[in-house]
Amino acid sequence: MERRVVNLYEVVIGSGPRQVVFLHGLFGQGKNFSSVATALADVATSHLVDLPNHGRSPWTEEFDLDAQADLVADWIAERFDAPVALIGHSLGGKIAMRVALRRPELIDRLMVVDISPARNEAAQSFAALVAALRHLDIDHIKSRTEAELLLTDEIPDEVVRRFLLQNLRHKGQHWSWAANLDLLGDSLHEVGGWRSIDASFEGPVFWVTGGLSPYVQPEHVPIMRQLFPRMFQITLKRAGHWVHADDPEAFLVVCRRFLTDTR
Repeated sequence: MERRVVNLYEVVIGSGPRQVVFLHGLFGQGKNFSSVATALADVATSHLVDLPNHGRSPWTEEFDLDAQADLVADWIAERFDAPVALIGHSLGGKIAMRVALRRPELIDRLMVVDISPARNEAAQSFAALVAALRHLDIDHIKSRTEAELLLTDEIPDEVVRRFLLQNLRHKGQHWSWAANLDLLGDSLHEVGGWRSIDASFEGPVFWVTGGLSPYVQPEHVPIMRQLFPRMFQITLKRAGHWVHADDPEAFLVVCRRFLTDTR
């Protein structure tokens, strides 16, 4: 059956020869990679995509990793004439892996950032954060500053709080959530999961992990090697889960190597 291609929102940065698509994590947006893409502008044309149910991209009625991956894959097939490099962080990394495994003809090379092809219980930590956002009465707030103050007790980490509040959008006299908060909040078990798949991706794969992050564990390595035989693991020791924000200089070095490597 023919599928309708969803018009995912993207920001394009750079004019380098390598076409690279970035997929952000849960409750993120493509613009989270803007500084990375700008620094890579000489070697890559970067396409910073808002995943389905995030940012300015369309929402779906249900959440399923393979269905989300198919939406991204169909968009790539429609958007590009040749295979692309694909970089995905966290949820974006899981979707990127499923794209590469299900539609390998679309992907030239893959970078997976601080996530693994396994169930990640750390994703459940978002439950309390989602609950805090749901408790926020956006019909009666007057400013983003007020929203941040109201969330301070439930989300004391300023970096996390401001990251989540990038999803608060003001239009006219009304505030709304750019992310599909209810669906994503109700789908955290699926977000953190990984269904087995009888496939492998034969292209080069960089697996970048944060040395201070709990998301990738030693027991995840065998399944990663099984699915991605040409996997090369790189650990940035000073970084947590948000690798690109925690150690941006080292992450840029890895990205540049990933995009220019001729293996």
